[in-house]
Amino acid sequence: MPSELHGGVRAPGHSRVNPASALLCLCMFASGACGIILEYIQASLASMILGNAFEQWAMVIGLMMFWMGFGSLIQARIPKERLVYVFIGIEIALALSGGYSPTLTYLSYGYTGHYSLVLYFFVSMIGILIGLEIPVIIRINNDFSKELSTNLGYILSADYIGSLAGALVYVFILLRFFPITEAAFLTAGMNFFLALITFIYFTRKQIIRRNIPLLVIMVATCVVVIFGYMNNRRWQVTNEQSLYDDPIVYSKTSQYQHIVITHFTPLDEVRLFLNGNLQLCSTDEARYHESLVHPAMALAQARTRVLILGGGDGCALREVLKYPDVELITLVDLDPAMTSLAATHPLLSRLNNHAFDSARVTTLTGPGMSPGEFRQIYQAASDRKRKPDDVRHVAEVRVMNLDADKFLEQVKGFWDVIIVDMPDPSTPELSKLYSKEFYLKVYHRLSKNGIASVQATSPYLAKESYLCIGRTLISAGFFILPYHENVPSFGDWGWFLCTRKDWDNSLGKQRISELEFTVPTRFLTPEVFRRELVFGKGMTQSRHTEINTLLFPVLLSYYNHESWLLE
Repeated sequence: MPSELHGGVRAPGHSRVNPASALLCLCMFASGACGIILEYIQASLASMILGNAFEQWAMVIGLMMFWMGFGSLIQARIPKERLVYVFIGIEIALALSGGYSPTLTYLSYGYTGHYSLVLYFFVSMIGILIGLEIPVIIRINNDFSKELSTNLGYILSADYIGSLAGALVYVFILLRFFPITEAAFLTAGMNFFLALITFIYFTRKQIIRRNIPLLVIMVATCVVVIFGYMNNRRWQVTNEQSLYDDPIVYSKTSQYQHIVITHFTPLDEVRLFLNGNLQLCSTDEARYHESLVHPAMALAQARTRVLILGGGDGCALREVLKYPDVELITLVDLDPAMTSLAATHPLLSRLNNHAFDSARVTTLTGPGMSPGEFRQIYQAASDRKRKPDDVRHVAEVRVMNLDADKFLEQVKGFWDVIIVDMPDPSTPELSKLYSKEFYLKVYHRLSKNGIASVQATSPYLAKESYLCIGRTLISAGFFILPYHENVPSFGDWGWFLCTRKDWDNSLGKQRISELEFTVPTRFLTPEVFRRELVFGKGMTQSRHTEINTLLFPVLLSYYNHESWLLE
């Protein structure tokens, strides 16, 4: 580094903060924020692509920390006079690699079988660059700080505070309002801005010489980052289409999940995907939803009050609305984007028979439960277009957008039928909704003679997951009745009927033998349901005895490691 750094910039004994030192602290604050955001982006990307968020977040953060240590080691080989240039180069490299990593990783996910290598390559590269940042800035700032303790205190505190700021920005702004590719380019823009202000300041102070090649590189980087930002959404749609067989007609990332709808026009086949996982297919969803809803509704001694946990697509609600004696339906789904989409998108609303048309949607964000409001849903006797006076009362529906676990924790009262229609337990957040603690809350909200119906994955392709859910329900106090049906889009699929009373020592068996469905169905009949109660030899046996709890989420491991091996 030029000798004028020592002679003309800082006078000995001067107590005022040096402008160069303040700039470097500001750079460290911003780079700390950008660094943590890039780590979170890579961990989120790994979770989306490879699944199992627990493992991927741990692997990505651990791998990044390892390469940060490696970066801290190799900085010792950087000559002192090249430190400012190296810092500018680090920020440029972070802008390019951090900005384009989600797009390129997603591209490799769609077109190659080596996407995990691409993902971990970017994780490693970004880790090395972040590891270089702190020691390089400390060494640069050493010429503007009186002593080592002051230098370390300023730089490290700026980095730690910046990391907190970055975490808050990621959680409350980027994660909510931007797709992950756009968040990456916004972060890349900040990294480039750090390089730019560092270059301008140190060049004007003649601490570094004007460097035409570096200036050209910075201009090119600026163009490339802006180009990526302007085109990232178009690239996302193009890359995403390669992951789906049918044309994508809707794609959006909400605060909680990535929602995709595809439509194969020749067969008029609609598919809904959440985070890349198929949730329903219009050609066979009736097999799933009728099996989920009608056995519980038909066997229940009363069904005036029905609770649906999950089911944001509205198809379970469509089936419940067929029963004229239902007076109150409460549907609790975390994501307002999902329930809003199901109510307004022409393909989904047609599929759920406009179940949300007159429902009062209440979004709760406060700590307590609000009484909310109800609006009656009416349905024409034979034709939805009949005059208003030619209708019959169906039900009062309340749609609440909040976590089902929190809802059960805070709500009062009981339900005659509870339908638990949650996505599969592929993440820690979803595994919680299959835990003993969650099922205990369901148990305490079920009326004395009530029935709960629980979606429970595949007893064939995810046998240990299915049986673990059954054991967990029993541990919560339920008597369970397992049943399954072939749903072509998913394969052999399973559910549990759950009651407070023993099926064998109550009227349960007799009611099943005399079962009749009093509402129209497209697939399910009493004979079909009785067949669904029969399992092949060994299908309900397991050597495992563990149940799923919050502190020991064994189901997450079963689902992600021991399931789907026969596909």
